[in-house]
Amino acid sequence: MKTENIDSYTILANNIPIQIQIYSQAGEPVPFYHISLLNITKETKFIIEKMREHIVNEISFELIAKQNTEGEEQIKEEFKTKIISLMKKNFPELDQDTLHLLSNYIITTSLGLAELEFLLEDDQLEEIVVNNSQEPSWVYHKKHGWLKTNVVFKDENRIRHFATMIGRNVDKGITMLNPLLDAHLKTGDRVNATLAPITTKGNTLTIRKFATTPWTITDFLGNGTTDYATAALIWLAIQYELSILIVGGTGSGKTSFLNVISNFFPPNQRIISIEDTRELRLPKTLHWVPMQSRLPNPEGKGEVTMLDCMVNTLRMRPDRIIVGEVRREKEMEVMFEAMHTGHSVYATFHASNVEEAVARLTNPPINLPKMLLSSLGIIVVQHRNRRTGERKTFQIAQLLSNGEPEIIMQYDPYEQQMKQTARPSKVFKTVSLYTGMTTDDIYDDLQEKILILKWLVKNNITDINTIGLIMSDYFTDKDKLMQSVTGRSAGAYAKESSDN
Repeated sequence: MKTENIDSYTILANNIPIQIQIYSQAGEPVPFYHISLLNITKETKFIIEKMREHIVNEISFELIAKQNTEGEEQIKEEFKTKIISLMKKNFPELDQDTLHLLSNYIITTSLGLAELEFLLEDDQLEEIVVNNSQEPSWVYHKKHGWLKTNVVFKDENRIRHFATMIGRNVDKGITMLNPLLDAHLKTGDRVNATLAPITTKGNTLTIRKFATTPWTITDFLGNGTTDYATAALIWLAIQYELSILIVGGTGSGKTSFLNVISNFFPPNQRIISIEDTRELRLPKTLHWVPMQSRLPNPEGKGEVTMLDCMVNTLRMRPDRIIVGEVRREKEMEVMFEAMHTGHSVYATFHASNVEEAVARLTNPPINLPKMLLSSLGIIVVQHRNRRTGERKTFQIAQLLSNGEPEIIMQYDPYEQQMKQTARPSKVFKTVSLYTGMTTDDIYDDLQEKILILKWLVKNNITDINTIGLIMSDYFTDKDKLMQSVTGRSAGAYAKESSDN
């Protein structure tokens, strides 16, 4: 059958070089994502698989049941000793490096999450999905979208074992009585698992990968997710303490955008973040206290909800509050109460556009009074084109005094650019009220911010802590920063700032 290569690259997983090949096949609507161990023949792999089965059967149940790190290391050491011994008998010509490479491969594919461990090491993947034992696993690739892999688990019990092991590591259980699991790996990757017959075709795993390198405003500007005018306006809103609600559909990049705009926080204010699963990563220059909610244990005790965290946060003297995602009426009430008491709040919320966001906020089950929405500075809409996989900032809206939204910037998909649809009069009025700045002053300030943002992109400054240093100087020594923007490279500036 005719195939066409789309992409190929190599990743390193536990010191094992893994070849990734992405190709399309005639008659198949979805491209394939194929992983393979480099320089290993099919015959050698077959013998390795037989050895693995033999060794796995020899490992005692008591050893596998150990949950602590010491137990894991003991399993791996015993496993590796047996593997190397068997391989020396079957492949006496192998050198030490190859022996260790193959033993690492067998350990990785036998313990933990088996071949999924390789997928977890691919930074180009956003999502890893196991639907059942009858079909291949799927991945969502940053560049190529959904792909079908050559990773197949031929036993439903093995998928269930993965779910049980993941749950056990975070003190959660998944059973026929409780067949749904929300958890996370030690790496921070979020995991959802279900058991049949709730998912009627079989047991499932859905792993949303935690980005190894946090997105920055430079990344978003460089790849076209947002534009300079939009970024400058949001920076202005954050600088002058306007609250922001980021909305969008699943996978639209709401949390990533929240992480990106956190680059604009001033260094002399206390920031407290609340999340279900830790995803945010802020610059080291910031005074930041991260909090995380907690589900109850199998006995139903020890739960700490988002609402509990939000109420407690108000007693921690925060200047800025970040909420990973608000879903319920009480959480919204506390969030808007925080805004009314002088706190700047930044949160994400599920809605496809501004109109839908306002409708969801003001109707059951949340049912907030529309007048309350005027506490928000702006609403930002993030959108993902499911056909192309592209993410864009789609709408910016200001909230008028009666709670009605007014869209001030809208993405035009035909011209592929953001267009201003109204003056940000409410935003400007708020900034002017508390600073005395005129409209001309505010426009000059926005142009200055655009100049700095272009400088960051031109010099490809994507390290979150370097950007944190630059933003720190913006708030504490702007003259020095502007001299650099107009006269020095960002690299030289960042080195000088870190040295100081």
